[in-house]
Amino acid sequence: MKLYRALQSQGFGSRKSCVAQVRAGAVGVNGAVCDDPETEVDPAGLELTLDGVTWMFREQAYVLMHKPAGYECSHHPSHHPSVFSLLPAPLLQRGVQCVGRLDQDTTGLLLFSDDGQFIHRMISPRKGIAKVYRATCAESVTDAMLDALRQGVALNDEPVPIAALACDRLDACTLRLTLAEGKYHQVKRMIAATGNRVETLHREAIGSHALPADLPPGGWRWLAPADLQQLEQPWPSARS
Repeated sequence: MKLYRALQSQGFGSRKSCVAQVRAGAVGVNGAVCDDPETEVDPAGLELTLDGVTWMFREQAYVLMHKPAGYECSHHPSHHPSVFSLLPAPLLQRGVQCVGRLDQDTTGLLLFSDDGQFIHRMISPRKGIAKVYRATCAESVTDAMLDALRQGVALNDEPVPIAALACDRLDACTLRLTLAEGKYHQVKRMIAATGNRVETLHREAIGSHALPADLPPGGWRWLAPADLQQLEQPWPSARS
């Protein structure tokens, strides 16, 4: 692969822009400056350096973010900043999309990718990939409420009751809810159907991959192949 094409595929601009950056001596290849845009490079293990930042070549992008409150999962937000404003320009240039959405006031694990098949697999109800949420409620979490969520609650626009894969009380007003789908406002609607109300909502995990404890709100990181495997494995609390 020619160097300028490698740069272009990673979101570093148009063909013309990538050629110009290389000729200006602004691009490093595996630690050494290269000023020939036609140089053939091996994508396997390729490290590209621009503006002092090193980027590993990735054929497709898989990214995890700790979504903060007050951000919308949209390229065209209505009332709040976009989560895409928290990502670097190369990721936006290569067209990453949210893998499902979180409400503006919901925090926690949010995925991005430019791999359409991966996005479909992660959000498809048929795949049943578990999403794990921690919800703080306005009123106490009762045994009757937990039983209702486990057995299934009726939602206005759903033909059959929706049940959680798992539901556990964490303290008087907090519960952990594991779902196999990601319908619109699903957690809030399910809890409302029990007569309670969500005050704060945080997504802790997808599959068996938990949000890293050391990733601050607004932070992001690349997902490794092992992380991708975990995303499609059942979350331990859903196995009982």
